[in-house]
Amino acid sequence: MVKNTTPDGILLVDKPPGMTSHDVVDRVRRKFHIKKVGHCGTLDPNATGLLILVLGKATKLSERLMGQDKVYQGSIELGRETNSYDVDGETVSESDVPDLTLEDMNKFAAAFKGDQMQTPPMVSAIKKDGVPLYKLARKGIEVERPPRLIQVYYFRVKDYTAPECTFEIACTKGTYIRSLAHDLGKQIGCGAYLKTLRRTVSGDFNVKDARPLNDILDQDLGTLSKSLIVPTPLASSR
Repeated sequence: MVKNTTPDGILLVDKPPGMTSHDVVDRVRRKFHIKKVGHCGTLDPNATGLLILVLGKATKLSERLMGQDKVYQGSIELGRETNSYDVDGETVSESDVPDLTLEDMNKFAAAFKGDQMQTPPMVSAIKKDGVPLYKLARKGIEVERPPRLIQVYYFRVKDYTAPECTFEIACTKGTYIRSLAHDLGKQIGCGAYLKTLRRTVSGDFNVKDARPLNDILDQDLGTLSKSLIVPTPLASSR
């Protein structure tokens, strides 16, 4: 019997800014010549942090891992709205920021706790008739986006120095943090956009246990294989 040399398991990556989640998958696939590589939960190009990759037989776990709850940290700037709701977009409006305290900010943020219907932003990877919405947005086309049920477990503002605050959010899968930032600005009345975002937790996995992409790409296949997390069902099937 020929031993399977294709690594099977979960790889925790600390995604750098400036890359799509698919870019990370492609780099790992090409470097280690692995045919089956997927990711569990998209991060926007400028977002950083925990990106879970599944290799080989572990790709069967993709849906389950993708469906787990998430925790994010980041920063929001008040007084400006962008068409993408984040730092990558074009400014569409600017307003004066009212005098606010950290306590005020947390009162506004706390209002988002619980179940709610969230409309995805136009600048997103969701597809309409097979075409990603962000491609339509680039052409100035806006289409109706069905709202989705999400749950915010908590939304905490950790620090506030006008016009910027830092925050931490725990939520269900499919939650657009930049939409929450945009909606927070609407609630305050001055507009806002998501300036930075970092995913720190996804299910049972923490970014503290992830490795920077460049460090992973410096490894050989043998070293990579030893560093993978192999769930019990996969380990017993080898």
